Amino acid sequence: MRTIFRLASLLLISAAPALAESGGHDPLPAYAEDVFSLGPIPVTNSMIAIWIVAAVIILVCQIATKKMALIPSGLQNFIEWLVETLIQFFEGILGPHLAKRTFWFFATIFILILFSNWFGLIPGVGTIGWQLSGPGVDPHDSFRPFLRGPNADLNLTMAMSMTFTVLWFYWAISENGIVGFFKHIFAPKGEFHGIMLIVMIPLFLFVGVIEVASIALRPLALMFRLYGNVFAGENILESMLGMKVPALLSWMPPLPFYFLELLVGFVQALVFALLTSVFLKLICDHGDHDEHADKTAPH
Repeated sequence: MRTIFRLASLLLISAAPALAESGGHDPLPAYAEDVFSLGPIPVTNSMIAIWIVAAVIILVCQIATKKMALIPSGLQNFIEWLVETLIQFFEGILGPHLAKRTFWFFATIFILILFSNWFGLIPGVGTIGWQLSGPGVDPHDSFRPFLRGPNADLNLTMAMSMTFTVLWFYWAISENGIVGFFKHIFAPKGEFHGIMLIVMIPLFLFVGVIEVASIALRPLALMFRLYGNVFAGENILESMLGMKVPALLSWMPPLPFYFLELLVGFVQALVFALLTSVFLKLICDHGDHDEHADKTAPH
């Protein structure tokens, strides 16, 4: 995010003289900005940020698991606690079988979103960069930050939601079979006979069409919910930092919102992981819990 670093802008202004000459930041654009290109592929500031976050997560996991011990170190203990907590959380939603099969995705997406959101609050993200100059440069869009909050880029949130959608179809069809998949959407639920069956078939077909529309809209809802909340948080902090207050008190207006964004970062990661896991559970739920409870209940 280009957000909270302006809390420390007086300390870091010497590191960004172009920013001082321009008199402040450009308005936060709704899109990620190009930093350089790899041949025909543009590399944006949000892409660099997510690469950094992913590299740090991988490095921490490698260090924590390099020398596993029965009496774990502090870092190993934290990683084990995080994994066990997430396993228990997703087992409570999906059940042991689905949780074991899909844990790699849901745990990864939660951790990646969480630390991407928090990475955007690090001072310097979105505020250290360079000033564009020359003819044709828009004076209202002349500053290019090196980094941007990853989830404030719709491309990333779209990539995560579309990846889940592809996996959702794979898991749903592999768990239900092709016929079972379509029966789960369109077939009548429950036991109906005679005239009631004739009445219920068109009704459930209509409900199935609505369900198909719901399935088609889920990726859009997932991508825009995450992007909108993170981008809105950045703009709120940007607005608070732009309030006209004495220079010595310029850090005070955004401070409560900064801590709120720490909470929002966690909540949005949790919501994305929770919604995606619930979507999968809905299509794979066969009522096994009730049957298992009946078989194990004392008579």
